[in-house]
Amino acid sequence: MSTAPLRLGSTAPNFDADTTKGKINFHEFIGDNWVILFSHPEDFTPVCTTELGAFAKLEPEFTKRGAKLIGLSANTIDSHGKWIADIDEISGSSLSFPIIGDKERQVALAYDMIDHQDATNVDSKGIAFTIRSVFFIDPKKTIRTILSYPASTGRNTAEVLRILDSLQTGDKNRITTPINWVPGDDVIVHPSVKNDEAKTLFPNFRIVKPYLRFTPLPKEKTSAA
Repeated sequence: MSTAPLRLGSTAPNFDADTTKGKINFHEFIGDNWVILFSHPEDFTPVCTTELGAFAKLEPEFTKRGAKLIGLSANTIDSHGKWIADIDEISGSSLSFPIIGDKERQVALAYDMIDHQDATNVDSKGIAFTIRSVFFIDPKKTIRTILSYPASTGRNTAEVLRILDSLQTGDKNRITTPINWVPGDDVIVHPSVKNDEAKTLFPNFRIVKPYLRFTPLPKEKTSAA
């Protein structure tokens, strides 16, 4: 297992693990898909229960975009399985994505998911649980985005989906996305695209400043789905 600091552009460390859907090799699990790998501190806790339910309900949107979800915490597979029943009952979800059982923190250590901030976020042996990490991994096994939240703060699933949309749209169209962008909004012409080329690629682009050029995208190009 890799212990080098993970950066944007790093290859996602490979691992073998037990999940609620059976044993996996992570790189084989990724295959030709995007993957959202996210950790939660502990099963049967309030914030985590709301989060996993929200991810489960939004999973069809990730699937449309060729992305798989996979969760992780330092709990056993048996614990995960029992907790999923609570999640579905409370959230009205039908959780079907795998959750990794990482009791020994092997994956959490490789991905630096361990909580170094909250001294109360520990198990019965005093070993730290995981924080709320999110890793966006593309089909080339490259880490494209890393999010880290403390145990006390629940995530925003819509933002996770929005980031995926931005990454996929940028990969497809030589553009970047501005603040608060959502699919359908105007995008920014990538700095590497000169104006002469932009006229061909983006006939309706407009220049606000030499370094800031907005353009609409045809509807079929607003997502890589």
